[in-house]
Amino acid sequence: MKSIAITGNQRTDFGKKSTKLTRREGLVPCVIYGSGNNVHFTSDSKSFKNLVYTPDFKVANITVDGNDYKCIVKAIQFHPVTDKIQHIDFLQLVDGNKMKVEIPIRFKGVAPGTKAGGKLTQKLRRVKIKTTPEYLVDELFVDISDLQLGSSVKVKDIELKEGMALETSAGIPVASVEVPRALRSAMDGVDGEEAAEGEAATEGE
Repeated sequence: MKSIAITGNQRTDFGKKSTKLTRREGLVPCVIYGSGNNVHFTSDSKSFKNLVYTPDFKVANITVDGNDYKCIVKAIQFHPVTDKIQHIDFLQLVDGNKMKVEIPIRFKGVAPGTKAGGKLTQKLRRVKIKTTPEYLVDELFVDISDLQLGSSVKVKDIELKEGMALETSAGIPVASVEVPRALRSAMDGVDGEEAAEGEAATEGE
């Protein structure tokens, strides 16, 4: 499991004036939920770069005033104009406690349809599951080795690990091999020629 270490300082003042000052200093106000008492802290905005701006799923190992918390990102608030991080909610991971989390989807194998000229298109990049921290993984796989031209794999085809349950609808497509327009036209042309040849043979008889 990939993880990022973050060190923060506990917050005691939650007023708007204090929050604005915190952000002006390049700090991000955060809250850790799930530990009984919520933990309010701040940390340098740069410390979240490899946690937030990445397609990978990572756990945050947060240290606040000497206390350690293993967490995942629950929600992020961005500035509507600058896109700077304004606030982050974290969920503490507690063994045995179920949680819902979105995990990146990776492909396994090579789609035969791509060798025939098709284009592999990923339609869903993350899948929501319910699990407990002891069964948490940073990626899930779907096998595309049987994907032919025009076919697709769906959420139900994702290889789930022990202790996981799907929260995303099983029928949603994850990836498909699409037929390019040029190839489709060529295929239609071949079908048309074969049909014409068949009609000609029938008339000849």
